[in-house]
Amino acid sequence: MRRLLVVALFSLIATAAWADEVEGPHVQGETFEYSTGGNTYEGYLAYNAADEEPRPGVLLVHEWWGLNDTIKHRAEQLAALGFVALAVDMYGDGKVAQHPDEAKAFSSQVMQDWPAARSRLDAAIAALRQHPAVREDSIAALGYCFGGGVVMNMALAGMPIEAAISFHGSPTQAVSQPQPFDGIVRIYNGEQDSLVDPAALDSMAATLEEDGADVRVVQYPGAMHAFTNPDADRLAAEYDLPLAYDAAADAASWQAALLALDRALNQ
Repeated sequence: MRRLLVVALFSLIATAAWADEVEGPHVQGETFEYSTGGNTYEGYLAYNAADEEPRPGVLLVHEWWGLNDTIKHRAEQLAALGFVALAVDMYGDGKVAQHPDEAKAFSSQVMQDWPAARSRLDAAIAALRQHPAVREDSIAALGYCFGGGVVMNMALAGMPIEAAISFHGSPTQAVSQPQPFDGIVRIYNGEQDSLVDPAALDSMAATLEEDGADVRVVQYPGAMHAFTNPDADRLAAEYDLPLAYDAAADAASWQAALLALDRALNQ
């Protein structure tokens, strides 16, 4: 009988420990408003509500479509891994493009006025730093497509971030006067991406290196533009765009990005 009681007690303890382990993080997502220039921007903040200490912050910059569910899901993934993620709103009022022509117009307007874009990013960073869940001395930026171009330019402008990570980002230089940047820059690109000019990408990487950044460019064989977006194949078919999801490149670039974030923010 005593042996049975010991076994039963051990089983209860093991079950309780297992239940605590699999319960996992309590990811909470919410609209996060911030303002600059008299305009309001509606970002999406995701964090682990179960955390008892501040965590590093990550700014996420969306594709040219705008702040949609795809980028919100990425924010939630980062929150589950111990970051406080703010998916920013670069267009204002949470606008989301419904057609490539509209997306092109929205994104071009932002990149043609870098001072205004920087003002929005500065406001987002300042608001993120003030959140009680954030360790304010540790901020990185991560972006996709249009957003990848934004974060590369953030590094080029010497903005106060520890890392800039771009996925299939447009390497158009919007910053007229590059500034020193001693952080990490990681550029993950598809080798078959016809929307990214190789010469412009090389020029961007070289300029960032000259400014002091730790730059690494990774080209994924066979991957096309938007290789991280599970909706890319549908968008390609609907709008006749050279896009394609690539699960292998998506997974590999995500793991590489997490290692870069850990190095920049936790070490």
